[in-house]
Amino acid sequence: MSATAPDMPEIRHDLRITDTTLRDGSHAMAHQFTEEQVRATVHALDRSNVEVIEVTHGDGLGGSSFNYGFSHTDEIRLIEAAVEEATQAAIAVLLVPGIGTMDDLQKAHGAGARVARIATHCTEADVSVQHFGLARSLGMETVGFLMMAHKTTPEELARQARIMVDAGAQCVYCVDSAGALVLATAQERVAAIAREIGHQAQVGFHGHQNLSMGVANSVLAYQNGARQVDGALCALGAGAGNSPTEVLAATFDRLDIATGVDVGGVLAAAEEVVKPYLPRWPSMDRNAVVQGWAGVYSSFLLHAERAAERYDVPAHEILAKVGELGYVGGQEDMIIDVAIDLAAKKEEA
Repeated sequence: MSATAPDMPEIRHDLRITDTTLRDGSHAMAHQFTEEQVRATVHALDRSNVEVIEVTHGDGLGGSSFNYGFSHTDEIRLIEAAVEEATQAAIAVLLVPGIGTMDDLQKAHGAGARVARIATHCTEADVSVQHFGLARSLGMETVGFLMMAHKTTPEELARQARIMVDAGAQCVYCVDSAGALVLATAQERVAAIAREIGHQAQVGFHGHQNLSMGVANSVLAYQNGARQVDGALCALGAGAGNSPTEVLAATFDRLDIATGVDVGGVLAAAEEVVKPYLPRWPSMDRNAVVQGWAGVYSSFLLHAERAAERYDVPAHEILAKVGELGYVGGQEDMIIDVAIDLAAKKEEA
């Protein structure tokens, strides 16, 4: 796969690591990032030569709402702050059609965002077509995000990737939103996407740590054709967190795979910048492991824990039931229904 193909984004090294601390990490922060935290984090990542830094509400542009959780600071202001701090890194934004709008994307571009990451459920790429068209017309780099990739076959995932590339995506990610992919199941999906689009667009991988596979799956993704992977400092992200940026950088360096990232720099960024503001360290506790085991969207964790406290039922039981019912991103409000039903059954017992 050539990184110099006309329609592919420029990648300076063998592999590009995109840091999502300030987007996926927003879930773990209950969307309470301050401008000062964003500035400090971007400054540290930029100085460590991380090429792309994602900044938005955890659920993407327009996510600040009753359903998903209100942001502490308006995301456009956070994007502006990130752009002001970055000297070499591009600032990326996530947009989930149905949550964010075309107008939101235009505002983010106006604030200085240069990479548009358009995310859909793994079988619904067709809803992203107009958003890729707008992003390309604005001159933005375009990345497709096929979320909950474990919910469909490698072959179908590849077909969905084709829809995104035909719409204008320059890279398409296999997104393990539930942290449910385990080694071969991640390999198969990345390889299928690479076979389908590898001569026209790059392939990416986004991992979560719910089953402790994020870093290993990222390495396997690279070996099967991925040239972009995501991480987050201190693993800060939904569920048990993302593949830690600092661990990815160190691991790929050990494998002599060039990322351009200063390993010492991102280790310092994690320890000295992000760790002090963590509300809690992302961990593979029972709730998070159940998410990976049951294939539950990682951002459901805090919603389930709040419902558990309100209705006096175990969060892991809520999550297991959500997995059984097959809920996907955008159905956070239905977690309450599950909790109420479990509470009623508990009273009957």
